Amino acid sequence: MSKKIRIRDDNTRAQEPEMAEEADLNTEDWPEEASPKAETDTGPDQEVQEEDPIEVLDQQLEAALEEKKKVEDKLLRAAAEFDNYKKRLEKQWADFKKYAHEAVIRELLSVVDNLERAIVASKDTADQNECLLSGVDMTLTEILKVFEKFGVTRIDALGRSFDPNFHEAVARRETDDTDANIVIEEYQKGYMIHDRLLRPAMVVVSAGRKNGNSAGG
Repeated sequence: MSKKIRIRDDNTRAQEPEMAEEADLNTEDWPEEASPKAETDTGPDQEVQEEDPIEVLDQQLEAALEEKKKVEDKLLRAAAEFDNYKKRLEKQWADFKKYAHEAVIRELLSVVDNLERAIVASKDTADQNECLLSGVDMTLTEILKVFEKFGVTRIDALGRSFDPNFHEAVARRETDDTDANIVIEEYQKGYMIHDRLLRPAMVVVSAGRKNGNSAGG
């Protein structure tokens, strides 16, 4: 009985170590099986709490509404401030147009004063010049008409109660028939420009009746 002898050549023996090494390398690339313990490590206390999307939207909406309210408040305040600023400008412009001639008219008051004094002096002179007096009187009348066009009016002080808002007392004097605190003489006329005092009237005020006499006595 004969035995079969298997003869391997040198090439076969040389390839065997390479094949074994390749098999070892392939086994290194195989993924490890997931550990059952790792999957069960997350217990009930470690569950991730997911936020409710409806609640998130509600919070965002609430924040947006609050911001909207703040913006609206700022806009309302800005509008109110602008309205007040506009009103102030309108009033300033109206006052400017109303009182723009105040300085010029104030300077003309001394001219009126001199004309009035000239008229009074002429009337007290025996040899008065009628033509000159008439001319001065006409000039004064024309100036007063110009004053009226610009809202300038005289303050009627004589015989009225003394008012420090419109009168300036230069003297006090007792009288026989006038109660105290009444204007008895007008030294210099006062003027108003619209509702503003241009110049107070310079007046003499009664200090009361002499010896305390009453109106009936």
